[in-house]
Amino acid sequence: MSHISRPVKAVPRDGARGDARRERWREHREARRAEFVEATVRAIGKHGAEVGMDDIAAEAGVSKPVLYRHFHDKSDLYVAVGEWGAELLMQRLRPLFHEGGSPNQRIRRLLDAYLGTIEQYPELYRFVVQRDFADRPVRSDPVSAEKTVIANSLSRILGEYLRLLGLDSGGVEVWSHGVVGMVQASGDWWLDRQSMSRSDLTDYLAQIIWHAIDGVLRSAGLVIDPDEPLEIGEHGLRVVAEADEEEADHG
Repeated sequence: MSHISRPVKAVPRDGARGDARRERWREHREARRAEFVEATVRAIGKHGAEVGMDDIAAEAGVSKPVLYRHFHDKSDLYVAVGEWGAELLMQRLRPLFHEGGSPNQRIRRLLDAYLGTIEQYPELYRFVVQRDFADRPVRSDPVSAEKTVIANSLSRILGEYLRLLGLDSGGVEVWSHGVVGMVQASGDWWLDRQSMSRSDLTDYLAQIIWHAIDGVLRSAGLVIDPDEPLEIGEHGLRVVAEADEEEADHG
């Protein structure tokens, strides 16, 4: 009778077993940190931006010492929550940077996504921006990092369009950082005052942003209809009119 041998299961060496244990433990700690960050976000929603560690521990269903086993201190937790909020915002903004449409449509979509996010999470926004929770200097500033990411994304888009139009793109970083700062400051004011609707604020901000862009284009002799989609073809962007020449022809 022939003998059928079974495959021999490989026995991992001690080093491999140790690496696997360390990886499982790292993944467990990361998962627990993520759970505690989400519990903090919920606690902020219930108790406001002045939330305390007791509130967070109660929401997470653990004691404060357990929280401190996963975060070095309150500043570490603050940074983790700030990064959670920044990623939430970027998940909403990132696809919009690449959507088509007219200049006004694209500007309004980005503004509405930003304002809609801080309207949905006002206390989380205040928690992150005010930084009162952090009990010592933070290792990284999630607010500055988020503003830089958004401004850099705007810079790339504006720079691409200006170059396709044959215009100087040297100012795009200055303009982009200026726009991001203006929108954030306006959002801060709006959350505190609530004196107009989100739609009205979006309209006002879209107007000033478009007029700034339009001023740059007109200074180069170009007019683009803000309500018409921009078409990129083999010869670059479709420009609706050339400012001074068109006006002179019809004058």
